[in-house]
Amino acid sequence: MSTALSNPQKRYLRGLAHDLKPIVQVGAKGVTPAVLAELDAALEQHELIKVRVAAGDRDEREAWIGALVEGGDAALAGRIGHVAILYRRRKDKPFVILPRG
Repeated sequence: MSTALSNPQKRYLRGLAHDLKPIVQVGAKGVTPAVLAELDAALEQHELIKVRVAAGDRDEREAWIGALVEGGDAALAGRIGHVAILYRRRKDKPFVILPRG
């Protein structure tokens, strides 16, 4: 994503994502082209999603989340354990309005 999110914007997005269930899951094979395609479709439809990453250790999980953010052209709004919250503004008719930050 070309612009980074400010802390108030991240806090706002985490609040919106609180009741969401993970839509995309990354399994033992890691971040594959199929996972990135699913991530792209989910971000285009929902704008704000949760992703569950089933990595063995913390370093691997951080690398996979970084690959998802970069591959999906998204912003990381937050992460808790194995779940990351990703945001990418929709090209047509965005419905998440970020506060000024």
